[in-house]
Amino acid sequence: MQPSPKNILLGFFLVLGFVMVFAISNAPVRSQDIPFSAFMNLVNGGQVTDVILKGTHVEGQTSDQKVFTTTVPRFFSLVPALHAQRVNLQVVSPESGGLFFAILSSWLPILLIIGVWLFFMKQMQGGNKMMGFGKSKPKVADETTVKVTFADVAGIDESRAELDEIVEFLRDPSKFEKLGGRIPTGVLLIGEPGTGKTLLAKAIAGEAGVSFFSISGSDFVEMFVGVGASRVRDLFAQARAAAPCIIFIDEIDAVGRHRGAGMGGGNDEREQTLNQLLVEMDGFNGNEGVIVIAATNRADVLDSALTRPGRFDRQVHVPKPDTLGRTHILGVHTKGITLGADVELKIIAQATPGFSGADLANLANEAALNAARASKTTVDMEDFEEARDKLMMGKERRSMVMPDKEKRTTAYHEAGHALVAVLTPGVDPVHKVTIVPRGQALGLTMLLPDEDKYSQHKSQLIGMLAMMMGGRAAEEIIFSHFTTGASNDLERATQIAHRMVCNWGMSDRVGPVYLAAGQGEVFIGRDMMKKKRTSQSSARLIDQEVKRIVNDAYNQAMTLLRENLDTLEQITEGLMTKETIDGAFITDILTAKTSA
Repeated sequence: MQPSPKNILLGFFLVLGFVMVFAISNAPVRSQDIPFSAFMNLVNGGQVTDVILKGTHVEGQTSDQKVFTTTVPRFFSLVPALHAQRVNLQVVSPESGGLFFAILSSWLPILLIIGVWLFFMKQMQGGNKMMGFGKSKPKVADETTVKVTFADVAGIDESRAELDEIVEFLRDPSKFEKLGGRIPTGVLLIGEPGTGKTLLAKAIAGEAGVSFFSISGSDFVEMFVGVGASRVRDLFAQARAAAPCIIFIDEIDAVGRHRGAGMGGGNDEREQTLNQLLVEMDGFNGNEGVIVIAATNRADVLDSALTRPGRFDRQVHVPKPDTLGRTHILGVHTKGITLGADVELKIIAQATPGFSGADLANLANEAALNAARASKTTVDMEDFEEARDKLMMGKERRSMVMPDKEKRTTAYHEAGHALVAVLTPGVDPVHKVTIVPRGQALGLTMLLPDEDKYSQHKSQLIGMLAMMMGGRAAEEIIFSHFTTGASNDLERATQIAHRMVCNWGMSDRVGPVYLAAGQGEVFIGRDMMKKKRTSQSSARLIDQEVKRIVNDAYNQAMTLLRENLDTLEQITEGLMTKETIDGAFITDILTAKTSA
């Protein structure tokens, strides 16, 4: 058993229980202590039948079954008197049985207390178990254990180039020092989840060939006050001893949040840990060669003292990859996969806008699993298509049986989305429309852009709003009633319209002003006291503009669908027959209508 607090207490109580059971089971029959003179009177009167003599201690029994004890004077000869009265005499050595138990029962508790005290002292003097709370336990790696290099990092070339300097400094510091340069003390990797921040840190360790201490921000925080600060001190002490080296702190926002933002008292364990981290990073005082690399996707909540020059004085943004980057990333993740002759990674990359490196790794794995389920020898383009649809739209629920009436309602709804998208300039092309339930949706219309987009103008946003309202508009035109299927469409359309008014200044009545402050969720205490930037009249005007923009988009969708009602019917019938159609199906219908 490991010497944990629970096991120590369990062992202590087990030993104590055994001692108590042994003592109770061996306890003598309750007896009466009588004077020696009374004992002799009983002997001389022939009333004593049995005697056990233990040195000067006498235990006896009378003829009427009463038990007694007494003490014999040291030099008194008791045996002749007992022999004369024909008393049964038993002589027991005082050193056997009873003496051992007496010594054990009296000294065992003291020995147990001393043993527990010695164990605690040993743990406090450097043990790494029960009392090792203040010891940092980072994962230590070197060039022999880290197999990841920059060759395994793709799609983020600019971010990797900034970290190349760190590797060069660790290999040859004199190259920078002879010109008076100073390598950054800390590097903060900022990016969305799955973009490759941790992978970059591992690649640095693999390339530099130095010790690499890896720890998570949550590893510093424990239920005991002061443990986090102690672990920070111990981590940096280990790093100084192993310099040159790298300390990598993943998810540093777990301990690096703004100070003074707690909802309770001011004595916050996280703040103590952050304060100690700030002290350790400030200059290093003769500990050159120790570089701190941290990763987070919440740089907005970090304390300003942590991100200032001198601590994390270089911030490297790790963005989502573009089309070329996604192609390179897919090349890395498909090295161990047997690809079919029809697989083109560039086409897959173009069809996965917004995917991060982790998403693409998952895509390649799902495609391989699809091929394995079908007992194929290679992974084909069809498998990548199915994997992408599963990740973007959810798994098909073929087992769900929909009534024909509800299925037709869903078909009109999705046909409305698709037709408005095709007829509205600036909206992304329709890739696939399906009425097969996927995930939590009864049907889906999937749009895919031709190229990566980094900004959108007002007409594109209005076209997107009209496309979102196309499903509800189709329901009103065909059935003259609404269903709950448009709930997510209304939510997304309202959010975009609100951002157009408050974030992007796209409302003529409100003007080019930013009014979105305080609209986000409260995630730190200071935000609860932040005053809103809008007055009641401005808030009323914002609501009116948001409503107007959404209503205009709805009216636009209604107009387009009424003008192309026959096309809407053809798309719906195609969905009812095939269940899934692509954008070319809709384009062919419109082309045939135009040529006719």
